[in-house]
Amino acid sequence: MSTKNPLINKRLVSVAPMMDWTDRHCRVFHRQITRHTWLYTEMVTTGALLHGDVPRHLDFSDVEHPVALQLGGSESADLAKSAKLGQEWGYDEINLNCGCPSERVQKGAFGACLMAEAELVADCVKAMRDAVSIDVTVKHRIGIDKTESYEFVRDFVGTVAQAGCQTFIVHARNAILKGLSPKENREIPPLKYEYAYQLARDFPELEIIINGAIKTTEEIDFHLQYVDGVMLGREAYHNPYLMADFDSRYYGAADAAPKTRAEVIEAMLPYIRQQLALHGHDGKGLRLNSITRHMLGLMAGVPGAKSFRQALSDSKRLALGDPRLLTDALANMQPLAA
Repeated sequence: MSTKNPLINKRLVSVAPMMDWTDRHCRVFHRQITRHTWLYTEMVTTGALLHGDVPRHLDFSDVEHPVALQLGGSESADLAKSAKLGQEWGYDEINLNCGCPSERVQKGAFGACLMAEAELVADCVKAMRDAVSIDVTVKHRIGIDKTESYEFVRDFVGTVAQAGCQTFIVHARNAILKGLSPKENREIPPLKYEYAYQLARDFPELEIIINGAIKTTEEIDFHLQYVDGVMLGREAYHNPYLMADFDSRYYGAADAAPKTRAEVIEAMLPYIRQQLALHGHDGKGLRLNSITRHMLGLMAGVPGAKSFRQALSDSKRLALGDPRLLTDALANMQPLAA
C-alpha cells in the first residue's frame, strides 16, 4: 500500500460505488482529474471473492489510492474473510453496502434490506473490524419502503455505531424494495437531506457523509456546512471534469494545478497501452472500449463534445485497439478543448 499523504485522511469528497461504472479503469481515469478525492469500487459480493476469481475482482493500480472496497453480503464470517482479502490487496477502507435496492441484491439478502436488521449489520461490522485494521464504513439509505421516520435511520446508525463503525454514508432517500427499478429508486423517493444533517447533529462523534443527486460545487459547499463529507454519484461519471479543482478547493493542495482535459487524455495513454499489452485487445482480451467508455463525459459542456463522444464510440476504430483514437478525437474537436 502506498504511503498516504495527510491531505487524504478525510473523505471530504468522494465518488460513489456504481455497478458497471466505477471499475478500476474508471478510477484510474478519475485519478488523472483529482488526486485526493476518495474513490470506491463497484460492489463486490462475498461470494465472488470466496468462490470466484479474486484477482479479477480486487486487482487495482497504485495510483488509485485512496480507494475503498465496497462489499455486498450479510454473513459476518464471509464478510470478515472478504474484508481481510481487501486489506491484503491494499485497499484503504472496507465499505458495507446497505443501500442498494435492486431485487437481485435482495435475493442475496443484502443491500438496502439490511436496514431492517440493524443488529445483524452491527454483527457484520464487528466481524470485519475484528479482521482488519483499516476503516470499516457503511453506506445506507434513510429508510425502506414506507418507513420514513427519522427515528428509523437514527436508530440504525446508533446500533451500528455501537459495533465500532465511525463513518456512515447516507444516501438521503428511502429505498423502495418492491415495484421500483434501481434507476427509479435514485429518482422517485424524495430527497431528505435534513435527515443526514440531523444525524450529524445527533452523532457529532461520527463521520456523516451525504449522497444523493448532488451535482455542483455550490451544492457540495452548502452540504459541507452540515455534514463531514459529500459523495457524488452519476454527476462524477457523466461530467468528471467537475472534479478538476477538488484538490485545491477541498484538500488545500494549492500547488497542484489541475490538468487540462487534453492533459488528462495524454496522462491516460501510458495506462491504456500498458493494459492492452498485458491483456491483449482481441475478442478474448481487454477491449479498448473497456477503458474509453469511462471517458465519454470528459468534454461535457465543451464545444465539440458530441464530436468527441462520437469518435470514441467508433466501433471500427475501437476494434483496432489503437489508443491514438483518443488523441484523434481530441484533435477533431472544433474548437479544440482546453
